[in-house]
Amino acid sequence: MIVTVTPNPAWDVTYHLERLDRHGANRPASVGGRAGGKGINVARVLRSLGVAVAAVAPLGGPTGERIRADLAAADIALTAVPVADETRCTTTIVETASGGATSLNELGPARTAEEWARVVAAAAGLLPAASVLVLSGSLPPGVPEGGYAELVGRARAAGVPVVLDASGPALLAGVAAGPDVVKPNADELLAATGESDPLRAVARLAARTGAGGAVVASFGPGGMLAASDAGWWRAVPPESVHGNATGAGDAAVAALARGLAEGVPWPERLRDAVALSAAAVAAPLAGDVDGDLYRAWRPRVRVEAVAPPP
Repeated sequence: MIVTVTPNPAWDVTYHLERLDRHGANRPASVGGRAGGKGINVARVLRSLGVAVAAVAPLGGPTGERIRADLAAADIALTAVPVADETRCTTTIVETASGGATSLNELGPARTAEEWARVVAAAAGLLPAASVLVLSGSLPPGVPEGGYAELVGRARAAGVPVVLDASGPALLAGVAAGPDVVKPNADELLAATGESDPLRAVARLAARTGAGGAVVASFGPGGMLAASDAGWWRAVPPESVHGNATGAGDAAVAALARGLAEGVPWPERLRDAVALSAAAVAAPLAGDVDGDLYRAWRPRVRVEAVAPPP
């Protein structure tokens, strides 16, 4: 079973319209709402692939209850940690004419030290049955920068591998604790390393993970670059896809977690992550994937070995 932790879950609302008229009136062609947050999106993708998964998330207020009901309807096992304040909402506006997406992400309510301790305890309680622990998304206000590092340490003590998808100080603190896989995007990689060259940036972040740690950096249509003790590889999709890129990184994390749990060799693991990420862009809502595109594109993803920078 793969366990995902979403410290800052949300009710995600997605609007689809042809073109966003800034400062004007807009009439979306469709509106969708569902439980979200990066770790919950990862859990949803894994569940769609038939992988046993359990999600941990702090939830509060009517929005938290809506998320509970939505995940129950999606048959996703949830360990909900009750908190005092209302769970946040996020909004994504997808422009069908360009394939671009604009996100409005509420910061989320502050968590008390006691509430965060309950989240850590809930995740730790699932570790004996876990094959992989996935830590995804932002840390809400009130949670220390080392919040993910604490969870990485708990998992390492239990012998459970960890996939970390975070940004900013939480990413750097979490990397120092030694996760097995770290998955930044291009912006997060630049912010974490200050290095604009992708190869050197990945090498710099990989050096911080310690022995056995791997970095998989995603570059949108440019594919992904993986650095591990077993070697370095680049994977590129066969063509570009337009749609809602909001959940693409979460789909990639789902593929990486499944590959880690099953011991899939790195080239195939990376191929799977790129194909599943593209299939997520083609789906209308974050957390979904276009199964037909995934199956058609997976064998067409080009994977090649690359030499690490000197």
